Amino acid sequence: MDDLDLNARLLDFVKSVTTAMGLSIEATVEDTPDGPRVNLTGDEGELLLRHKADGLQALQHIASVIFRDELPDHQRVVVDCMDFRRDKDAELRQMALFLAEKAQRTGLEQKLGPLNAYERRIVHMAVAEQGIAETESIGDAAVKTVLITAKRERK
Repeated sequence: MDDLDLNARLLDFVKSVTTAMGLSIEATVEDTPDGPRVNLTGDEGELLLRHKADGLQALQHIASVIFRDELPDHQRVVVDCMDFRRDKDAELRQMALFLAEKAQRTGLEQKLGPLNAYERRIVHMAVAEQGIAETESIGDAAVKTVLITAKRERK
């Protein structure tokens, strides 16, 4: 199936869920290099952001599970509301880069977490792009900690 059909079905799904929740929210979808991104706007979006954005997290998870098999391996569905996730992602990326620089400068292992799978992916990608440190997820549950260590020189 082509991207337009996937995007239309994704948008229809998110709209049907938010409508069933009784929320009057505008939804748009955009293509990004990381995959389709659904952006929700409107005053009632605040309801999805209550309790540490649990509603948004749940909507994101359900949409990801439903549509993940239709996307290339490196792409993921993202559902955002009132730029909450975009802002949190930028903040997490900034913290990961700060800790990578600190690990490289001090030689000491840095920890970031606990993080869910989506958040860990952001940290791993941000640190990998910088190229001065390495990351590893540790823990047993869905919520894990990311260790950031200085990159070892290869001989």
